[in-house]
Amino acid sequence: MLPFIRSDLAQLTAYTPHPGGISGEPAASSVPIDRLDTNESPFDLPRELKEKLAWTYQQLIEANRYPDGGHAALRQAIAEYVNESAALEVSVTPANISVGNGSDELIRSLLIATCLKGEGAILVANPTFSMYGILAQTLGIPVMSVARQETNFEIDLAAAQAAVEQTQNPPIRVVFVVHPNSPTANALTLRELEWLRSLPTSILVVIDEAYFEFSQTSVVDELPQRPNWVVLRTFSKAFRLAAHRIGYAIAHPELIAALEKIRLPYNLPSFTQAAAQVALAHRQLLLELIPQIITERERLIHALAQHPALQVWPSAANFIYLRPVVSKNCSTTEALTLLAQELKAQGTLVRHTGGGIRITVGSTEENARSLNRVQAILNSFEF
Repeated sequence: MLPFIRSDLAQLTAYTPHPGGISGEPAASSVPIDRLDTNESPFDLPRELKEKLAWTYQQLIEANRYPDGGHAALRQAIAEYVNESAALEVSVTPANISVGNGSDELIRSLLIATCLKGEGAILVANPTFSMYGILAQTLGIPVMSVARQETNFEIDLAAAQAAVEQTQNPPIRVVFVVHPNSPTANALTLRELEWLRSLPTSILVVIDEAYFEFSQTSVVDELPQRPNWVVLRTFSKAFRLAAHRIGYAIAHPELIAALEKIRLPYNLPSFTQAAAQVALAHRQLLLELIPQIITERERLIHALAQHPALQVWPSAANFIYLRPVVSKNCSTTEALTLLAQELKAQGTLVRHTGGGIRITVGSTEENARSLNRVQAILNSFEF
């Protein structure tokens, strides 16, 4: 290791993105590769919106000029969308919005604003989105972890409360939750929400609603009464803009002002901002396929749950979570690895994480292929 690099980085593992294809022996050209491992939308932008964006780049964007560093028009459009989709007594304004290069940038900014210089640790309930812990560790911030219930993946609230009360030097300053959780697809329960509401205002509660458009369950309406809460959302899922990397935070203006101090200047290219504004202007067109994804999700869950060798959980997101039911001949870890590897070899990329397999709900054709492949693999091996 180079002598000038922090010694603790040798112990860290980077987030592993999807490979963009099948590594090793390439699949036959007749075998389609279904990328069902990153919870993207299976549908590209409609042609008419791509043409509109192409016109925008050609006619309105000056490539030699820096983008709008304050994201004024985009923040206004996001605020209007949030107000439209929530029952708010107090309207969200651009002062409640910060925009990032994906939610990852916002997560990192929140960590910098709260926990650096030994001022705080974070709490996560695993399995969950790994970037909370990865980003914290890269900044030298301690990560406290509690488990989830095996049956329904609810947070072990007794353990979480004990961690909040007992962790000192530094104390827990931020609690991260996903609503619904990834990779397990369960929304926050009333008990979990009550616990979050009970936390002292000295603790920042980050509620990641990346899958809000699929769950239609949000806590945004509570934000005016809870200045220590922040909601994160993204354009990468339902809005089909994963290639553009746009996330946003909704929070108290003082927290947003702190994030704006930390944010890198010109963090979103002009074309990315234009894409988000076009998506919001045509949100009815883009979001009209969500019922189809939800229908496909329920069909997949029902079909997979019929197999005696699978445990499949309900989902409030655009993905499902499952685990092989193993026999004495095979451990759960071995069965998961085998299933993921066989699916990959046949052309279906899935995410093996947290003691289970997460499968994105794809198009009707992708889902049919995945279902057939899973069932064939399970039938060919004795778990």
